[in-house]
Amino acid sequence: MEFLKQLAASAAAFFSTVIEFAPKFLPGVQLTLELAFFSILFGMIIGLFVTMMKLSRFKFLRKCMNIYIAIIRGTPLLLQLYFIFYGLPSIGLMINSFPSAVIGLALHNGAYISEIFRGAIESIDYGQGEAARSLGMTKWQATRRVILPQAFKRSVPALGNQFIIAVKDSSLASVITITETMLLARQFGAATFNVFPIYFTAGVYYLIITMGLTKILARIELNLKINER
Repeated sequence: MEFLKQLAASAAAFFSTVIEFAPKFLPGVQLTLELAFFSILFGMIIGLFVTMMKLSRFKFLRKCMNIYIAIIRGTPLLLQLYFIFYGLPSIGLMINSFPSAVIGLALHNGAYISEIFRGAIESIDYGQGEAARSLGMTKWQATRRVILPQAFKRSVPALGNQFIIAVKDSSLASVITITETMLLARQFGAATFNVFPIYFTAGVYYLIITMGLTKILARIELNLKINER
């Protein structure tokens, strides 16, 4: 009986802490969403640009893009953020913490998204491009009007997975002094010495964000499939 009383008291203390600190996380959650949005947006732009360069006929451009992808995929995101925020000032490039995080996350996501786009484009039957060219389209017009729309549809599941990873990767921005969800969790935990409910609350917010994004992406994927019928 005593054990049950202690368990009930611990549970009450746990949930009271969660309820108390849940609203205090909202500014950090908003910053997390902003980081994720901009990193995904610019990451898609970078990824599409890199893909076009990799599929060009100029060997030099392909080599440069391959080097970029190799560097990004071969080094940790944490190191990339440190390099941009702490390393670039040593050569005179001063960038604030939020732009540094967006740049680092966008470059990181762009490398992976470019490979997703490249695989999707190369999966399109070569004859479709040839058919578009035979109708009088230029190579760029055939790519923009015929190849890219189909490639985008095929890449949606992989892009959705990358977007969810991007949201979780945004937690690393706390190392460059951005007060997002994880940095707030560390600050609240250090101030109260009540770590478990604090990190539980942060985890719930991340879970809500990723589940919401999953639902949105599933709806987009379903709509694209309906349009194909």
